[in-house]
Amino acid sequence: MSLPSAPAQQPEKPPSGRGAEVGRRIGVGLMYGLWKPRVLGAWKVPATGPVIFAVNHSHNIDGPMVMGVAPRPTHFLIKKEAYVGPLGSFLTGIGQLKVDRATADRTAITRALGVLEAGGVLGIFPEGTRGDGDFASLRAGLAYFAVRSGAPIVPIAVMGSAEQPGRLIKALPPLRSRVDVVFGDPFDAGDGSGRRTRKALDEATERIQKQLTSHLETARRLTGR
Repeated sequence: MSLPSAPAQQPEKPPSGRGAEVGRRIGVGLMYGLWKPRVLGAWKVPATGPVIFAVNHSHNIDGPMVMGVAPRPTHFLIKKEAYVGPLGSFLTGIGQLKVDRATADRTAITRALGVLEAGGVLGIFPEGTRGDGDFASLRAGLAYFAVRSGAPIVPIAVMGSAEQPGRLIKALPPLRSRVDVVFGDPFDAGDGSGRRTRKALDEATERIQKQLTSHLETARRLTGR
């Protein structure tokens, strides 16, 4: 997703906080019913105020898993291709944010910033799409939201959703298998200057990548995966 210098204000209804809480409860039921989540470090998530979750992305359950085990309701930026038929209405109803990754989606940017301005939790897959889940390739969107809002980033590693054999459905881990979700320490992406220049965003992206990679290595040691 490319980024504009400043998002235009849109008279759209903000994402539903109540809907995100409903989504969290649905996620709890589904994730604990179908798999065996093991959650580490959830206490590190700030109890109040704006927060950005930066989640590695290997398979389709990563977002719902984090929604279900996180201590606070989460509004994820989700690619517009997922908003098909009834699923699109459902995602909107539970407070998720549709984003067009191919353009400077000003509406999505404005609504995401609105979540943070209201003291909510914004969930982002900084790699942009499903991959190896190793944070090797980050897009600038995460740095933009972090620097512009001043919200701390909480790195989250979802372990076990990709590498396990015996999956009946390729996009999902085996049913009733263990999936580890490891929350890291919050950190600030900016340098404290408040600068929003391209250079500042590039520097923030570099800092973010180092922090996320370090967290993933820690999560692997903790989980043995």
